[in-house]
Amino acid sequence: MSLGNTKTGQVLERTVIPALETAGYAYKRQARIGKKPDGSPYKADLLVADPVTGRRIVVSLKWQQVPGTAEQKIPFEVMVLSDLLESGECNEVYLVLGGTGWTLKDFYLNRGLSRYMPAADRVKIVTLEEFIEQANKRQL
Repeated sequence: MSLGNTKTGQVLERTVIPALETAGYAYKRQARIGKKPDGSPYKADLLVADPVTGRRIVVSLKWQQVPGTAEQKIPFEVMVLSDLLESGECNEVYLVLGGTGWTLKDFYLNRGLSRYMPAADRVKIVTLEEFIEQANKRQL
């Protein structure tokens, strides 16, 4: 989902940003960073910078309101995020799952992809609530 083009994506982004601001993180929306496997630029929903540590954190926000194809795109997103870490473009990557329409949510949250994609262990897949809690505690 491209957050800049959907109302649900905008709501998800607007839900996360206050927690980042309150905790003192800097951020950029729709930031180009690294490349996808086809060589095209990757656009992160949020590129977060920790002004204290200098760490760069890529945040991919995914919303699934009703069962659909968004969850089928998660393995590709994990692959791209893993590559960003490997390339040194960033220090951490988060894949944030919001909404109640997921059928594979528990599978993703419980590291089910690791069986098929060992690099998936490096991607922090969390719920929207978990991400906000970590941001509030400055634990990103």
